[in-house]
Amino acid sequence: MEPLTTTYPLKYSVTKARITVVFLSVFLCTTILCLLQLRFFKPKIKDFYSFEVKDSRGRNISLEKYRGKATLVVNVASYCQNTDKNYIALQELHREFGPSHFTVLAFPCNQFGESEPSSSQEIESFAKGNYGVTFPVLHKIKILGSEADPAFKFLIDSSKKEPRWNFWKYLVNPEGKVVKFWRPEEPVQSIKPEVAALIRQIIMKKREDL
Repeated sequence: MEPLTTTYPLKYSVTKARITVVFLSVFLCTTILCLLQLRFFKPKIKDFYSFEVKDSRGRNISLEKYRGKATLVVNVASYCQNTDKNYIALQELHREFGPSHFTVLAFPCNQFGESEPSSSQEIESFAKGNYGVTFPVLHKIKILGSEADPAFKFLIDSSKKEPRWNFWKYLVNPEGKVVKFWRPEEPVQSIKPEVAALIRQIIMKKREDL
């Protein structure tokens, strides 16, 4: 009588090979999907102009309207020892370089010495009536703490410099990146060369694109 033979080892090997192939296929497909997701679905890195803010009347406005310009962002206050000299100098800067290629954006804030207690519309009227400002005076915001305005928080995170008083200034380039900052005690006159350099770049780029 012939001895019995078994095919179990062969069947087991085939089954194991199939499982291995399936596993490798799933792993390969998952890897490809992850790579495609990284390539095509990267989260958009925000810049300053990608945010929305509110105007003095509380209406939403997109900062995209300022893309392509140099922008000086300032946290302002109406009743501060720095108010007079800063508003006067900022308006001179805006008049000299704006509005085609440059703008000042004023963000009122009451977190430093409670020196901006008025409403947003009252602040705008104060700035226009007393200093003749022609640059935008936006809605009063918080710039420190958990309620900080996202657009201003971007400036702080980008520069690694948090305002310690009123009239800190952040220069934003046409692409929405912070390129420099100034403390309140630094004269606005020192900002002019940086603004002029950015404007020259803007004009040259426009000529190259023609």
